[in-house]
Amino acid sequence: MPLVLNKNLGCYERLINDGIKVYSNIENSNENIYKIGILNLMPTKIETEYQLLRILGKSEFLLDIKFLYTKSYESKNVSIEYLRKNYMTIDDLGNEKFDGFIITGAPVETLDFEEVAYWNELVKIMDYVDKNSKTIVYICWGAQAGLYYHYGVPKYPLNKKMFGVFSHKVLNDEFLLFDGIKELFFVPHSRHTEIKKEDIENVEELVMLAISEEAGVHVVADKSKKHIFIIGHGEYDKYTLKNEYERDINNGVDIDLPKNYFINDNPTNEPIVSWRDSGEKLYLNWVKYFVV
Repeated sequence: MPLVLNKNLGCYERLINDGIKVYSNIENSNENIYKIGILNLMPTKIETEYQLLRILGKSEFLLDIKFLYTKSYESKNVSIEYLRKNYMTIDDLGNEKFDGFIITGAPVETLDFEEVAYWNELVKIMDYVDKNSKTIVYICWGAQAGLYYHYGVPKYPLNKKMFGVFSHKVLNDEFLLFDGIKELFFVPHSRHTEIKKEDIENVEELVMLAISEEAGVHVVADKSKKHIFIIGHGEYDKYTLKNEYERDINNGVDIDLPKNYFINDNPTNEPIVSWRDSGEKLYLNWVKYFVV
């Protein structure tokens, strides 16, 4: 089914070239339309738009997508004119309701939550979507922020960046998020902090759904199935980790090669995309079983 998008989005034409049906509006449609909001906190906003919409565009349902940004922080990688033309802020929402909502990660994980420039605004947005969305997905730092705000779960610094593609195990498939996903599956991670398993287990309202022996906690949900916290990046494209690695190398950052990613662990070789099927299915299951 098509996506309903603002036609000025940076990824609009790219999605069309990929065979994703997109419309800037749909009038007199006989199909049910489901509204999904996406708070895009990533600096590479257009790339993040594409990564998420490339997957959502494969859904069997008609999805109307609205992007939001935080007005209390000025993005350095995209113009304010672009954001004002294509995104909304919390002030624009009024009483708008969503069938589903996504809060992305952000490269601010080494800061305490309250030190993040837009933390107070993010809290307002989380409160709003908690009341006005049927289900919410939080990704990476967004997941850490959501777990901290809603349940008091802390994050911890890692001695070394968790960077690469790691094997994960499904612990609980009753939520149907993992419908059609093998018990063992792969997910990219790229972060400097972690959530600890024992902290999740100490919160009665939370359920651990997937974990990795090496990368740790991956997917957590609350028992109401409203809040879903995804620590890894199943939405990542083939070259996302490669681009991060090369960026850090060029900036003189001491960074290890991403694990289990390049063929023969040689950065001159192509990456091995071992996560795409499971990553797409997880988000499509979220739409099918939680949003609709």
